[in-house]
Amino acid sequence: MRHRVCYFFSNIKIVWILPCLVLAGLTGCESTPVSNHAAKASEPATSLTKTTENNSARLASIIEQHWQYKLAEDPILAARFGHASYRNRLPGVTASDRARRLRTEEALVAKLDSINTQALSATDKVNHALLRWLLVNSIEANQLNLQRIPFNTFYSFWSRALGASKGLSMRTEADIEAYIARIKDIERYIDENIANMREGIDDGFVHAKVVVEGVAPTVRALVVSDPTQTSLYEPFTKLPSTLSNARHLQLREAGRSAIKAHALPALDRLATFLEGDYLNAATQSLGAQQLPDGEAYYRHAIRQYVTEDRDPARIHQIGLAEVKRLREAMQAQMAAAGFNGSLDEFTAFLRTDPQFYPQSAEALLKEAAFIAKKIEYRLPEFFSTLPRQPYGIVEVPKEIAPNYTTASYNSAPLDGIRGGAYWVNTHNLDQRPLYEMVALTLHEAVPGHHLQNALSLELQNVPDFRRDLYLSAYGEGWGLYAEGLGVEMGVYETPYQHFGRLSYEMWRACRLVIDTGIHSQGWSRARAIDYLAANTALSMANVRAEVDRYISWPGQALSYKMGQLKILELRERAEQALGNQFDIREFHQQLLGNGALPLALLDRQIQAYIDAYR
Repeated sequence: MRHRVCYFFSNIKIVWILPCLVLAGLTGCESTPVSNHAAKASEPATSLTKTTENNSARLASIIEQHWQYKLAEDPILAARFGHASYRNRLPGVTASDRARRLRTEEALVAKLDSINTQALSATDKVNHALLRWLLVNSIEANQLNLQRIPFNTFYSFWSRALGASKGLSMRTEADIEAYIARIKDIERYIDENIANMREGIDDGFVHAKVVVEGVAPTVRALVVSDPTQTSLYEPFTKLPSTLSNARHLQLREAGRSAIKAHALPALDRLATFLEGDYLNAATQSLGAQQLPDGEAYYRHAIRQYVTEDRDPARIHQIGLAEVKRLREAMQAQMAAAGFNGSLDEFTAFLRTDPQFYPQSAEALLKEAAFIAKKIEYRLPEFFSTLPRQPYGIVEVPKEIAPNYTTASYNSAPLDGIRGGAYWVNTHNLDQRPLYEMVALTLHEAVPGHHLQNALSLELQNVPDFRRDLYLSAYGEGWGLYAEGLGVEMGVYETPYQHFGRLSYEMWRACRLVIDTGIHSQGWSRARAIDYLAANTALSMANVRAEVDRYISWPGQALSYKMGQLKILELRERAEQALGNQFDIREFHQQLLGNGALPLALLDRQIQAYIDAYR
């Protein structure tokens, strides 16, 4: 396991004040005047120190127990953190696996609750609060048995299995043999997930028919006759040069045999199941609240992805207000572009005029690379700490591109052989407008997901569970905030690009309306499509793909706008409180310097930062 960090523009003041900020933020108290400290000295300092050390040691033990538990239960995560002994298998997802996890996590929460948090150090307060939040969320998901629906249009258990070893270094014969064992384990993993989905069929806890109809063909496309044409075979084309040619032949044959005998038959069974039994059992209704125990399911989804317990009706109203505000801003950019007509006519013009679309996949990828380099040039003005890990621009794999979103970011494992990947979808080029590429690159690459994720991986002096942690409201909120930050960075150069940014923000505002509309207010798919199409410049292919994503993934779409609004609220609070002492680089350091946090904990961190200056 390697942890590398590089502070190109170190700010010493931040390094020194951060522990005090965390302490102030987590106590929930006002700053204590110096004159009052003497009144609290009745307890000997040595006793206080011993109490703190004892509680800290207990917390460290619980954190280590949790981490070893996580590595054992999630060998994909373990392999990403450099633990080679876990590379030969995939997670277990049976009922007994769930029961074991529930017992373990409830016991860990009980241990955390037995600790006197007031006797913890500043850093340990954060560790305690964050670990407890994660465990409670996981326990809720387990109790709801969400493994009965183990996929959506964006993520799936089979794609996780197929990509489990992607990016891992395979330098030795043992690495290749472990990889072959993991290929064989795909069969067991897929069959266990099918069993969970059959339980969902029995309970009526299944996906909507429109979701299954979109996903099933992508699984069928994975079932090929030639094992060497699968993504699983790629590592066998680059075997370690230290091995003999004869051994290369043996390992390649073993890899082909494992894919043919285990992976492909399991994928074929999965495709047949989705096309048949599961599709037949799929619901005509769309909303989470229409499923058994659906209200609890949707409320849990909001807590998971927004990281706060929020009322769906209130989120819906926030979305409507944001749509109204952004529509006015979009009309202003339309006027700046010199277009005479309505907003709907301008949107139709943007969707159909060839000047706004790339002529080739290479042209789209080059445009993304050019924009990324323009952004990187400006980063030091806004960030005091930059990550060491690089990233690249990569086409979305062709086998998933037709049903995949416009772009995404895929982080690299700690000991991986490549950097992070900014995936760009080159399928249907007439649906990939160039005027959206600036906002897209700001969000997915820098200063969005790559910068935030890479800095998190390179955190020092924090438990391992915090390094690869991703919380949607924090991460996606940051990504959307980064799109707006591009205005201050000066990377939007035309009214069309500004309109693309506003269209993207409008897209996320519409998500608040549509997600809550579908999952708590009985919206139809047609109504959701019409609403998104009427309020954004997204292509119709993207509109349909997005709505199906919201149907299949309750709550996640809320995280972008809710997270961004919280970050903007915190920035406004800091700017007003600090006045001319406000430093954008310090503020961003406070946002990113502790890795992913639930929004309430992030709020306390920033308030502590403000209080320290006061």
